[in-house]
Parts: sequence; structure tokens; C-alpha cells
Amino acid sequence: MTRPSRLLWLVALLGAGCASALKEPPPISTLQREDRGSVPASALLQEADEEFAKRPDAGAVGKAEGLCLAAAQADEAQVGGLLCAMRAKAWLAEREKGVKDRTDLSVSAVQTGQWCLRRDPASAPCKYWLAVALGLQARDRPVTADDGLKRMVQLLREAAREAPLYDEAGPERVLALLLVRAPGWPVGPGDAEEAIPHARKAVELRPDYPPNQLALGEVLIHNGDKPGGRAALRRAIELAGTEPWSKDPDAPSWVADARALLPR
Repeated sequence: MTRPSRLLWLVALLGAGCASALKEPPPISTLQREDRGSVPASALLQEADEEFAKRPDAGAVGKAEGLCLAAAQADEAQVGGLLCAMRAKAWLAEREKGVKDRTDLSVSAVQTGQWCLRRDPASAPCKYWLAVALGLQARDRPVTADDGLKRMVQLLREAAREAPLYDEAGPERVLALLLVRAPGWPVGPGDAEEAIPHARKAVELRPDYPPNQLALGEVLIHNGDKPGGRAALRRAIELAGTEPWSKDPDAPSWVADARALLPR
């Protein structure tokens, strides 16, 4: 499973909503766009990974999304197809310019996450990706922000305890970004100071992963530590230009984000 790069860095919310972030999800069959008949789930997932690797080609990622959901239907005992569908939906939702299409993708990602946890309530990856999806939905449907952000914090804390290394220390990284970007009390769960240990933990767990250094840089700068933040951002740029990460399709976006955050 590849990583969602900048994914949750867009969870900057200006206000809280009052609607439930979770509703009864529709059947998986209604979320599916790719009918592959009797093709085994394993073959569908392999093809999905090949398509997802063609980023930043949005058409290929859209095809990967459909293949993932087809795999989820082909093997209803596993969550692999649902996980890769959420990954693709989140990538697409982050980059989609049209408000309606972006909202549809984020809501669909949340629904897919709900099915993931229904199949495997103890799955830390399901909790992690549902948290990511809730953040994207909160951005696009602010009325769900209050409930959605609270659920995000809970899901990410659980995922960090149960699978701290998943997605290159993703639970700690995403939690740090949520805390530094979300509105603070009494509006939301944001806490810029609390974000620091989570960002540092992500770096401690996976120090050579560029987005972890990038998250730490953003958190430190937000907390007034410009020298520390600058050092982390420069480290992120250095790592993104070094193998194996220089071969990652998302590496250029990591570099662009780091440069945008560097203090002038």
C-alpha cells in the first residue's frame, strides 16, 4: 500500500458543523464503477496497484479506484479492496477542483471506510483511512466537521497504538497535522502544542520518510520554532530527492509543499 502524501494537510477548517459525520452507507455494489466479472480479487488488486503507480495521472487513479471496489466485491471476507479504494478516493479528492465531484469522492471514501470497519472492526488500517476520509469530508461538508474531527482524533489515536508503523507512521503524522490545523477549543479539537510530540514521534518511527519531516516542519513553524521547522523542511526536500523516495510519484508534491512552507 502506498502513501497518501499531502493528504490530510488540507484539513484546515474554519468552523465546526453539527451534523453526524457518519450515515448508513449504501451497498458496496452502488459504489463500484468497474465490473470485472469473475476475475479473482488478488488479480484486481495487483492491477489496481499498477494503475495507482501511474500518478499523477488522475484517470489511472480513477481506474484503480474502480478495480479496488471490484476486488472488495469479489472477496467479501477481506478488506484489502476497501483499503486501496479509500487510498485512491482520497488521492483524487485532494486534487479534484470541482466542489461537487470532490465532495462526492470524500463522502464515498467515508462510506467505504464504514464498510471496511464492518468487515473488520479491529483493523487499524481501516481506522486510519476512515480518519483520512472524515477529514476530507469535513473540509468539503463543514456541517460534519464537529462530529467528524472528534471521530478522527479517536480513530487516529487507536491506529497509532495498534499499528504505529502503518503508512510510514501515518497515524502519528496525520494526528499531528489534524491537531495543528483544526480549530481549537471550544470550536474543535485543535491543539498546536499537542501536535509537537506526535510529529516528533512520526519522525522517530520513520525518520527518512519525507512527509514526516514535512509535518514536523509545519508543526514547529506553527509553534514559533522557525529554525527547527526550517531544518525539518530542508531535510524533507533532501530526502524527497534521494532514493528510494525520489522514485515515488508524489515526491515532486512533497518538495513543492516544503518549499511553500519554508519561512521567508
